[in-house]
Amino acid sequence: MSGEWGRCRMSGEWGRASFRVSRLSQHLAAVPLAAGPARRFEGQVCVITGGARGIGRAIAERLCLEGARAMCLFDVGDSTEAVGALQKAFPSAKVLAKKLDLTEEPAVMKAVAEVVKEFGRVDVLVQAAGITGKTGIKTHEVDTADFDRVFSVNVKGIFLCAKAVLPSMLESGYGRIVNIASISGKDGNAGMLAYSASKAAVINLTKVIGKDYVNNGKDITVNCIAPAVVQTAMVDAMPKEQVKYMTDKIPMGRTGRLDEVASTVAFVASQECSFTTGFCFDATGGRSVY
Repeated sequence: MSGEWGRCRMSGEWGRASFRVSRLSQHLAAVPLAAGPARRFEGQVCVITGGARGIGRAIAERLCLEGARAMCLFDVGDSTEAVGALQKAFPSAKVLAKKLDLTEEPAVMKAVAEVVKEFGRVDVLVQAAGITGKTGIKTHEVDTADFDRVFSVNVKGIFLCAKAVLPSMLESGYGRIVNIASISGKDGNAGMLAYSASKAAVINLTKVIGKDYVNNGKDITVNCIAPAVVQTAMVDAMPKEQVKYMTDKIPMGRTGRLDEVASTVAFVASQECSFTTGFCFDATGGRSVY
């Protein structure tokens, strides 16, 4: 009797597995393979803070490559070169920049309102703007003014931009917010008190905002990415000893590449990432596995 039951059970499991494979095959057959890059942001309006250079610039390029209709760079610096290069490379996208201080709420609200007025909504907000402050120093050597400045840019700026775009996302029923945190926000990097603490705040801010907008009938997700050290101008300006300290902690034995971070962000900012919110994605070459 037990033998018959075992055979029946195996037969039932095999049947269910075959059914799942069949359904998956039908689904894959119905989806044509793309001849070129994926077009996950076709027709979407994207805002990238810190988009004139570094990680933000790489993300802007990737989202334009995948069909963004409008690319708006929010940066405290001059974005003329970035806008020109992006517009030339992606003529089908409308590329523009807003020069503003992300720590000033009136300026942030005004910039977002102008984007919404021109394009009707904001679909994607990627927050890549950030500063390290003074590094390679002990806690008792940290300048209070520098500590405040790092938190103002890295935490308050992210809060203000999210606060500004969320009403548009709630109205349209769709939105993706991706905040760039750091592995230092998980593990803490010696010699980087202000930066590490600010990125820990970004991770938890992301968790709260993500939970705030679930179960409301809208497709809005809020997540963050925690990269290890990535070779950018910001990293180039840090003491070499500090960079070596961070790189030595990476099991892969190298810094991350801009395109690797941009690829991760592209998934998290897409419609495909619809069942994950308030989460911190890893991009650390194996340094962090939680």
